[in-house]
Amino acid sequence: MVPILLGDMMAKNEKLERLEGYLANLEKLAVAFSGGVDSTFLLKVAHMILGDNVVAITVNGAIHPGWEIESSKEIASRIGVRQILLDMDIFKNENIVTNPPDRCYHCKMAIFSMIKKTAKSYGIDNVADGSNIDDAGDYRPGMRALKELGILSPLRDAGLGKEEIRILSKELGLPTWDKPALSCLATRIPYNTRITEETLSMIEAGEDFLRGLGFSQIRLRHLGNLAKIEVPPEDMMRLLGLREMVVKKLREIGYTYITMDMEGYNMGSMNRTIKGE
Repeated sequence: MVPILLGDMMAKNEKLERLEGYLANLEKLAVAFSGGVDSTFLLKVAHMILGDNVVAITVNGAIHPGWEIESSKEIASRIGVRQILLDMDIFKNENIVTNPPDRCYHCKMAIFSMIKKTAKSYGIDNVADGSNIDDAGDYRPGMRALKELGILSPLRDAGLGKEEIRILSKELGLPTWDKPALSCLATRIPYNTRITEETLSMIEAGEDFLRGLGFSQIRLRHLGNLAKIEVPPEDMMRLLGLREMVVKKLREIGYTYITMDMEGYNMGSMNRTIKGE
């Protein structure tokens, strides 16, 4: 397939053309696929350029909510790309479950080593992730693992940021164009607090409940027996209006105390102890 396919669909975009050219130079590609905004956009463009020479590889672990895995299956099917599902038991890796400040490095190293090995077994040397230029703005030790493993980041190399990816995704008709930012469930737990199956289950159950109430951008921070809910400021009054229902449900899940963060949703808020904020 040729790179001009996307150019026929939308206005000329220099960064998009750069991405097309980048992908066109790859014979085969495996995309580490979560079903989020970035990896979905990358998978779609790669499929338009490389056709059946691109595959999606998704790792299913306890740190990934079940609904995300199911969503990734639907999206891969919609795009028309073969998806390979891998299972990973994070609880066998002490470098992950002890939750040190560089947990993300060890987690990414484990996940992408598995993806690279699987891709190789399918005769694919190139593995790419959906990192974009905005990902350099936060504490992300996992980026070091990707570099050490030689993982490609076509969106970042093309100079594409999150908002540009959302706009282009919308023009491509992708259902993820306005999807809230995703992160693994381990990011809800303070560093150096051990990650357990029970903890992850509580977080997932709580966030699923809140999402079911219509809160799309939500984080439930697990602070022992205290659940700290983060929603955007514009959603705070609605959350307070559901106070009794929310408290009842989260106590059923296992929390004793339930609070709302007055600052609101803040991506990477658990990294403040690392940054010294």
